[in-house]
Amino acid sequence: MPADSFDAIIIGAGQAGTPLAYALAAAGRRVAMVESDYLGGSCINYGCAPTKALLASAQRAHHVRTAGELGIKAPEPEVDFQAVIERMHRLRQNSRDSLHRKLTEDRDGITLIRGRAQFTAPHSLRIALVGGGEQQLTAPLIFINTGTRAAVPDIEGLADSGYLTSDSLLLGLTEQPEHLLIMGGSYIGVEFSQMFRRLGTRVTVVDTKPRLMAREDPDVSHPLEELLTASGVELVLGAETHRVARAADGRITLTVDTKDGERRLSGSHLLVAVGREPNTQHLGLEHTGITLNKKGYIEVNEHLQTSTRGVYALGDVKGGPQFTHISYDDYRIVRDALLHSGQRTTAHRPLPYVVFTEPQLGRIGLSKNQAKEQGIAYRVSRLPARTIGRAVQTGETDGFVEVLVGEDDRLLGAAVLCEQGGEIMTMFQLAMAGRLRYQELENMILAHPTWAEVLNNAFQRLKPGE
Repeated sequence: MPADSFDAIIIGAGQAGTPLAYALAAAGRRVAMVESDYLGGSCINYGCAPTKALLASAQRAHHVRTAGELGIKAPEPEVDFQAVIERMHRLRQNSRDSLHRKLTEDRDGITLIRGRAQFTAPHSLRIALVGGGEQQLTAPLIFINTGTRAAVPDIEGLADSGYLTSDSLLLGLTEQPEHLLIMGGSYIGVEFSQMFRRLGTRVTVVDTKPRLMAREDPDVSHPLEELLTASGVELVLGAETHRVARAADGRITLTVDTKDGERRLSGSHLLVAVGREPNTQHLGLEHTGITLNKKGYIEVNEHLQTSTRGVYALGDVKGGPQFTHISYDDYRIVRDALLHSGQRTTAHRPLPYVVFTEPQLGRIGLSKNQAKEQGIAYRVSRLPARTIGRAVQTGETDGFVEVLVGEDDRLLGAAVLCEQGGEIMTMFQLAMAGRLRYQELENMILAHPTWAEVLNNAFQRLKPGE
């Protein structure tokens, strides 16, 4: 079978591959976009978009439930779980349909091929087409954007338990869990725990680490633990799950070892949220010179080039921070290198992220632990949210704003756990990008009363880091 020749082949219609297809096609390149599953990658299908749609419903229920604190009498909200899920599906399908139009109708030069790609040589692919048949493709430029899938630990009984992952839950859940067990206390587990608790589900989070989100500084994760516990989420930390069983009535029991001995935790549903692993095992990489790290992620240099000339890896499949905005920046790096003689690289790029609990946790730059590990001198100021005027007026007084300042008076990092935490963190990121000294923020005229005024006040408690 003769191969169809293109200028570029992109494997995976995720948040790096799709805009790259647009840019290359606009520059006159013939592009093949190969996708075996839903368009849009994890963000649209299993990540950002569907989870934030559910979070919006959960937050609205919480606001109704707590309206009395602001003098508004309201009955206990009645959650129509089916309507909540249908809204999420509708928004997600709208995004998929929009992507399909852009790839097949709105832009010339892009051929969408539905199938699973496998290398047969460094620049040749065999596509097992959806619906049957094969197609051979070849191109001098190939971009791997195949993403990740939910990791599932090897635990006795888990495979037969009917467990959910964040992927399968967001695609197929139709009934509201009565009691959701969540295995994993990192970012996904934390967001899902608060979300389902606010929708009326009992929630238990089990994690092997002694605290939630163990990568964060303890004085960042502990306040979030307190918030979740106060909302009714049960936390079982420092616990190793060694058996999962499903009873005849469908209930799931986890047998866990804790510092206080063995415990059995029973629930109606189990969500496994212990991390992600790369989609590299069926790509036929043995027919290329591409190397993988010990976790199976594709190794790339700072230009996102693999060890095979002309083949790049973008997004989560290359390892490192797994965020949509990082994937999109991968696209920018490759776009600028190929089309604009640009010199962007992955080196030293900022890593902002937000955990979409309520209040949100926004993080940018160095944490205190990271500064200590790197031997960087710093001063730190921690401002309780209850001291922010806007927080008092709105009743959103949980959390804090913490900033780190270097010896040159410029920001090293910020952790913002409060209402609008992601937006406030972004303002600190802009100040860092502009290399502003903290005194410039302290003396900046900012509209009153806004959340942005925290930039005036965040540095008033500066003291040397310990």
